[in-house]
Amino acid sequence: MSENATHPHRTDQYRTDHDATDQSDPVHPWTRYVAIGDSFTEGIGDPEPSAQGGHRGWADRLAEELARTSHDFAYANLAVRGRLLDRIVAEQLEPALELKPDLVTVSAGGNDIIRRADPDAVAARLDGAVGRLADSGATVLLFTGPDIRDTPVLGAIRGRVAIFNENLHTVAKRHDAVIADMWALRELLQPQMWAPDRLHFSPLGHHTIAMMALDALNVPHEDLHPLEASPLPARTWRQARAEDLVWAREYFAPWVLRRLRRVSSGDHITAKRPMAGPVFGPGMPPGSE
Repeated sequence: MSENATHPHRTDQYRTDHDATDQSDPVHPWTRYVAIGDSFTEGIGDPEPSAQGGHRGWADRLAEELARTSHDFAYANLAVRGRLLDRIVAEQLEPALELKPDLVTVSAGGNDIIRRADPDAVAARLDGAVGRLADSGATVLLFTGPDIRDTPVLGAIRGRVAIFNENLHTVAKRHDAVIADMWALRELLQPQMWAPDRLHFSPLGHHTIAMMALDALNVPHEDLHPLEASPLPARTWRQARAEDLVWAREYFAPWVLRRLRRVSSGDHITAKRPMAGPVFGPGMPPGSE
């Protein structure tokens, strides 16, 4: 059986249809959600001035959907951009446990893999953190890395990401966690799913990932519909080359310089939602605030 089939919080006792006859049955069992991780979970690439921290992202969208059908739902997001796995564990694990969540999403280790760390060793370190979260009784949702086959620069580490992902499936099985499989989400191969920096996801990418996460948790999302990517305009080779040069100057070169200087984009940044609280924002219905 797969991880999803065996997880105690994902059985058929929860409604999968808003029109089910027995309206007293819960759509999902969670009331307190905590997200931990790096820029992906913080929501970088999806700017939203009205959102806490100025970024929305897939985790906010996930929380919005879960809050629609759960009274007194609370959400915290401890993720900070640029964080490596060891720092995520050191800074976010204990605060997450102290918030006593019944659902935790974990996306960590990606920045380590980008820096060419051993994917087996990274997964082994992540295993302990996932075990502690699972032992608390919370449902743990783990994210694999996306297929970066066509992504500039990152495509060179595609094999390492694949190895890391296989290890994540093993970690999930060991701790009865749920897998949100971004590698299998083939829509993410479309360039429109990526932000201009080509390192983070666009609003469309975050939207698509939020739907996939809800599907992994077996939660219906009638208010979160699939969106089609707008066709890209035709470009000549010269135009494409000019865009690549602009990208290299504005995004890639600063990224390389930060690596050389051993500084992080997350230096002096704190978690956007350190405490679990009600979910407001652009994805909530009018009057919910």
